[in-house]
Amino acid sequence: MKFLKCSEGAIPPSTGKRVAIVGAGPAGLGAAGVLRCKGHEVHVYDSLQEPGGMLIFAIPEYHVPKAGVRSGVQELVRAGVNFHMRTRVVGCSEPAPREGASVRLEDLVRDFDAVLVATGTWRSRRLEVPGEDLPGVYVALDWLFEFYQAQLGYRSMDEVPPLGRRVMVVGGGLTAVDAVEVPLRYLRDRFGIQKVYLSYRRTRNEAPMSVREFNRLIQQYGVEPLELTVPVRFSAGPEGRVASATLQRMRLESVPGDKRPHPVPVPGSEFGVEVDAVLVAAGELPSPPFQPGCLGIELNRDGTVKTDQKFRTTTRKVFAAGDVRHGASLYGLALKSGNDAAASIDEFLRTGSWS
Repeated sequence: MKFLKCSEGAIPPSTGKRVAIVGAGPAGLGAAGVLRCKGHEVHVYDSLQEPGGMLIFAIPEYHVPKAGVRSGVQELVRAGVNFHMRTRVVGCSEPAPREGASVRLEDLVRDFDAVLVATGTWRSRRLEVPGEDLPGVYVALDWLFEFYQAQLGYRSMDEVPPLGRRVMVVGGGLTAVDAVEVPLRYLRDRFGIQKVYLSYRRTRNEAPMSVREFNRLIQQYGVEPLELTVPVRFSAGPEGRVASATLQRMRLESVPGDKRPHPVPVPGSEFGVEVDAVLVAAGELPSPPFQPGCLGIELNRDGTVKTDQKFRTTTRKVFAAGDVRHGASLYGLALKSGNDAAASIDEFLRTGSWS
């Protein structure tokens, strides 16, 4: 996967301008590749062990080969991009982590000529139902991250949170696909997985994962679909771990102006399913490295960073790109966003204009 937008030998003389990029995912890497080819000094900060973001730590190898991502990163390194890994960026009143390196966002804004926030969508929506915090009920993205950490050798596979014979995945997006497929591909025997349920509040016809993917999971892995259902509570067994999920059936109701029909609860339709683990994939949320209002940087109502068409935030010198700007998306869109933001940053560095 190529991030550098010129040949390694074609880097122009230094402009004397320095850019800090917060986040080493596709948007941050794409921006680094553009800005370095403009002659700017580029520093990328990320809390993970290696660059790549979700390309390395959340998307399966069979979708995005890790070797290609790493090759693109190494090309950036040879071109002079500086990576500061295992370094968390914290904003304003946020406390520094007790372990590991950290840098304050306000220091980056002070010390660099421009700062790009590209921290993606690493938070997940909660179902907000009783029993959601029981042992065995996992946020799917967090569980997948733990698995990839082990698969990549950063921790033991014994540290991956256990599942069990009966697993329920909640959701209808791409994370839900991976939450079904990754355990069955790699950990079926280890955890003794015998049954996987897929609960989705709409039908496969409305699922973000596509009808084709929905059907493939059923046909290839024997997944039992529970369409038009929503978990309303999880209950524990004698050992205190989740042992059952209570689901409520839904019906779809069209709403003028909305692309998809809304799921509406069917009164008196609750039923139970025995489970040993639940992976909740209810959608990802933006994860900016600061609280709203830090340094005057505003957020939109959905938690994304507020920007104009040139990726400029409400604070001079600070830009935002990728999923933290536009919400969860495919990595190609995040990569393009980083490229486009880099062009705006280059314009700002050359002209000094913020208007």
